[in-house]
Amino acid sequence: MILAGDVGGTKTLLGLFTSDADRPSPVEVGEFVTLDYDALETMIEEFLRAWSVGTQHLRAASIGVAGAITSQVARLTNVPWVVDAASISERTGIKRTRILNDLVALGHAVPVLRPDELASLQEGTKLEDGNAAVIAAGTGLGEAFLYHVNGRLVPGASEGGHADFSARTARELEMVAALARLFGRVGAETVISGPGLVNIYQFTHNAFGTGPLITPNSLAPARLCQAVSPAGDLGDLPARISEAAADKRCPHCVEAMEMFVSAYGAEAGNIALRGTATAGVYVGGGIAPKILPALRSGTFMDAFRAKDPMTEFVARIPVSVILNDDAGLLGAAVFAQQLLPKQQ
Repeated sequence: MILAGDVGGTKTLLGLFTSDADRPSPVEVGEFVTLDYDALETMIEEFLRAWSVGTQHLRAASIGVAGAITSQVARLTNVPWVVDAASISERTGIKRTRILNDLVALGHAVPVLRPDELASLQEGTKLEDGNAAVIAAGTGLGEAFLYHVNGRLVPGASEGGHADFSARTARELEMVAALARLFGRVGAETVISGPGLVNIYQFTHNAFGTGPLITPNSLAPARLCQAVSPAGDLGDLPARISEAAADKRCPHCVEAMEMFVSAYGAEAGNIALRGTATAGVYVGGGIAPKILPALRSGTFMDAFRAKDPMTEFVARIPVSVILNDDAGLLGAAVFAQQLLPKQQ
């Protein structure tokens, strides 16, 4: 049996899997609120106790984490943790323990995803010997490239979500100017993420104003429009904005969603170019499946393809949304299975 994990800024999934030639099979999966724990090791120990699993039965472990990894140590971007593979191995007794970037983990899932786990945004023409790319907006924005090496796709890490946001329209330039007053520097994640949608919402509702600036990524209840009121947990605000836009209850919410989807599509097109992703671009994360109708409205793909003089090139690239909510966990399990001795 193998242990896999997918650590996100909001939730963490841990799973026990059995090895399989096609793809690892889940035995048990647990979902945890990430910030309820002071360390990943504590969470793992609780999970294993809950299922009465002795570490002697675990042959390998792989954990996808949202952050850059150096020498198997990661300081997470949106969580105040340091994740250390050696510490996890020592606490659990699992000798073959690795951590990997969460989008690299998602990339490992791509080759084993079934057709019913994908929703096509652009059919394109997949080149079997080409590279691919994954992009995922959630609590943050993750990106990774899958390079075609010796007949298979090998994921490579990226921190592209923290690269500069590139405004493409007069309206986006206005938004960047407003956000720059708050953040100083506007990265892609500042716009293309759950908190990013809230930032766009504040802009389209003129919530920044000209007076004292409010705290980034938060709103006082009085600043919320009627379409997303009454105010509740601000963590639910991106979902409430999405619902208000889908129901067309507020024109400013509609504009916020259109700007978000357009920015998301443009960035997906950027990674398609940077990675020459002729084998496909895969859109993962928690947001995309929830706003699939908005992604299919044409706004996403129009922005994806607006890459003159490379418009024809990106128009041939297949683009799909990953519908499997546990794809990152599955990818971590795929990688953990690769850690096992070949004869097993």
